[in-house]
Amino acid sequence: MSGPANDFFGQATDVLSHAADVVAPAIDLAVDRLNPELYAPVRHHLAGGGKRVRAGLVLVSTAAAGAAERVGLPGAVAIELVHNYSLIHDDIMDGDRERRHRPTVWAEFGVGRAIIAGDALAALATQVLLDEPTPERVAAAVSLTWATQEMIAGQADDMAFEDRTSISLEESLRMTAGKTGALLACASSLGAVLAGAPKQTVDALCEFGQHLGIAFQAVDDVLGIWGDPTQTGKAAGNDLLQHKLTIPVVIALEAADHQRHELENLLASLDSAGEVDRAAQLVDKFEGRTGALQLADDHLRAAMGALDRVDLEGTPRRQLDAIAQFVTERNR
Repeated sequence: MSGPANDFFGQATDVLSHAADVVAPAIDLAVDRLNPELYAPVRHHLAGGGKRVRAGLVLVSTAAAGAAERVGLPGAVAIELVHNYSLIHDDIMDGDRERRHRPTVWAEFGVGRAIIAGDALAALATQVLLDEPTPERVAAAVSLTWATQEMIAGQADDMAFEDRTSISLEESLRMTAGKTGALLACASSLGAVLAGAPKQTVDALCEFGQHLGIAFQAVDDVLGIWGDPTQTGKAAGNDLLQHKLTIPVVIALEAADHQRHELENLLASLDSAGEVDRAAQLVDKFEGRTGALQLADDHLRAAMGALDRVDLEGTPRRQLDAIAQFVTERNR
């Protein structure tokens, strides 16, 4: 990495490490409210850790709006609970038996307990925000509920696309805006909502997070095909084997021209490592990887542009830049 990239990486790592330290005990306290029957599956999942990107965005957006960290802490906890509920359910739907190099909840405790554990985290998120139903916290709960519904709608589209051999890039990005972008948009603006910031500030932070979500997903989709399993925790080409129409695949299909039918048939019938390797090579040949990374860069610039429209506190503004760079540069 170059010097500036290292600066971004170090700053983002510090911010997210701090967020993890602050949020972890608050999440533990929240989980203590659950039925004791749910302690084991929930704590098993949470013990896997995570980057705490969404919690970090909430806390930094709180500071960017000029408020103390404690104001945004309930939002940081709530967003992480919703994110982790979605991961537990995603693992069931995708049939993934490992996450972060550990058994997933459904693989360890069964599908039924995994479903109810995820449901419990989703409900707990709203409880955390509404413990003190101030106008700001009610507004934050409304924002989180909207983002959760958008995330679910995006997931529904993603599942519907599994029955198709191709989709347009427009359809793919609309699905991504819901499935990934909505929760990052909420995370990026939730601290400002809790701080009672002006609508213009909240809207700019929300737009930043929406673009960041698309950039994040484009990079994630690249890693889902060509990522290092020791870094991603999943087998290389896993998304291809699951016949997912991810952003690189959609871009490649649109560029394949006279070989599109061949690529569609191959992607629809993958069942061996050799076929997965062949499909990955074709997606790469038709600019799926480079196109997805270019799209990520375009949305990263749009995210930064959204922040430029409003006056934010200096250090938090730079931290938002660092987090954005971090999540779009990870192990490309």
